[in-house]
Amino acid sequence: MTLHAVFFDFGGVIVRTEYQAPRERLAERLNMNYEDLVKLVFESQSSRQASVGAISVDEHWRNVIHRLGLPDSQIQPVRDEFFAGDFVDYPLLDFIRSMRPRCKTGLISNAWGDLREYVVRQGFDDAFDHIVVSAEVGTLKPEARIYQIALEQAGVRADEAAFVDDTPENVAGAQAVGMRGIVFREPQEALAKLKRLLDGK
Repeated sequence: MTLHAVFFDFGGVIVRTEYQAPRERLAERLNMNYEDLVKLVFESQSSRQASVGAISVDEHWRNVIHRLGLPDSQIQPVRDEFFAGDFVDYPLLDFIRSMRPRCKTGLISNAWGDLREYVVRQGFDDAFDHIVVSAEVGTLKPEARIYQIALEQAGVRADEAAFVDDTPENVAGAQAVGMRGIVFREPQEALAKLKRLLDGK
């Protein structure tokens, strides 16, 4: 079956934490270990609420800062330092652009409500026909509904689409609704697999 749409995860695929040192320094300064800081930001109840749109991203960061025992004035400095080691994979974005108009492209992301604004501000919204953000649609990967929303927006059947994500559970969720899936471990390997799918192999 020919692919008519390919969807990508955002965090861990398009944007990745390449340098852990800034986050490690932040954790050390807060007298925390790295893993606990990451869990507080990404895996707490507050983060889950923000990821389904139940609270705003600003509310989530206020919750984080209060859990850390810091004043609200530290929200932006802590956010900036936490994400200082992240980078955007522009060569990957160029490849995604090159896929169009051969097939549609999209994002499916478990993310807070500021993701779409970030993508536009960074100037790579043009790489995607559709962007599905969990905070906007109220459902998270690997729940079937978020993939179905993406397929509906793109106007394609599940067996005409593929999904690339760095979390195996999320790829399995896409496969459960009939999409093809690629687990992203490193760019060249993932792109080689995607190219084979696009070539019908």
